[in-house]
Amino acid sequence: MRIAIASDHGGFPLKQELVPFIRSLGHTVQDLGVHSQEPSDYPDAAEKLGLAIRSGEVDRGLLLCGSGIGAVMAANRMEGIRAGVGHDCYSARQGVEHDDMNVLALGARVIGIELARDAVKAFLAARFVPEERYRRRLGKMEDLGKRYGPGSWEKKEGA
Repeated sequence: MRIAIASDHGGFPLKQELVPFIRSLGHTVQDLGVHSQEPSDYPDAAEKLGLAIRSGEVDRGLLLCGSGIGAVMAANRMEGIRAGVGHDCYSARQGVEHDDMNVLALGARVIGIELARDAVKAFLAARFVPEERYRRRLGKMEDLGKRYGPGSWEKKEGA
């Protein structure tokens, strides 16, 4: 599988650990930065990762910041991106199986390296289960986006 990974400065140390780990699992990794601990902004990392997924360059993405929260909020503002924080194996797997999650966000200041590796492994091994109830829920999420738009507080005209 083709995987993109991106981080801000807070996620950089964890990213450095995860890139070789993901490659050891047989996946191709596209490292979208950052490449140092110089201060950087997680929305920039989310945008790079989201564009790589939307263009079809990669199949899934890993997005890292200090907590995982800001990164996932930024990523979910992009159409076609379904990001979730998964600091445990169940959430990382279930997010894909039930919600077709294509971006796993991790907080480098929250999760240790061994648990991060386990969660990433679960995320990458999982496949969406196309049962009617999961497809229906995805459709409802898409409808919410059409009616309100990501980050919008008011209903859009005509939706």
